[in-house]
Amino acid sequence: MNNKNKIFCDHHGCWHEPRDIWLSWANLVTAVRTAAAVVLTMLAIAQHSTTLLFAGLLAYWIGDMADGMVARRLNRETRIGGTFDILCDRLCVALFYMTYATWHHNMLIPIGIYMVQFMVLDNFLTLSFTHWPLKSPNYFYLVDRFIYKWNWSKPAKALNSSALVLVMVLTKSPLATSILAAAIFALKVVSLRRLQQIGLPEVVGCTEAKTI
Repeated sequence: MNNKNKIFCDHHGCWHEPRDIWLSWANLVTAVRTAAAVVLTMLAIAQHSTTLLFAGLLAYWIGDMADGMVARRLNRETRIGGTFDILCDRLCVALFYMTYATWHHNMLIPIGIYMVQFMVLDNFLTLSFTHWPLKSPNYFYLVDRFIYKWNWSKPAKALNSSALVLVMVLTKSPLATSILAAAIFALKVVSLRRLQQIGLPEVVGCTEAKTI
């Protein structure tokens, strides 16, 4: 049977449940790690503590790995969980970078480039998974392997989430950090261009809510 005509399939990454799950252990982990990151960042601002600021970033990183691991181990990957995770990522990352930028004005340009990329381009790209019956962007290879490889494979996630921080902190070079931020920005533009060429699935049916 042609894949385009399939209603059901056996792909692990596809979503076929009639209703999504709001309350789950994975979503709880996402909520806790986000709260921890926010609280630590607020304390960092109050005390002007770089240690607390990076502790908040670490809480986000560890929690971001943990919620996905819990969802997979318990077989509770959901579209709501995936979207919730994406939105919480934006909050945690924005708090960290904007706080860091206020303390290190020499990093305003690279952080500005990165924030536009992460909060707008990457956000649009990441949420595009909702246009297909996918559980999360982690399974976007079912749609396009190029976009998946450069955005949500493990190396790509490491590049997008931690590379800029490491270059920024280790080199303390605005130029090197700006070059990396611009490279990531360019990658998102290329990915969005490819997404445009693929095209989002046509919306069919009626949007009228069916209440019980």
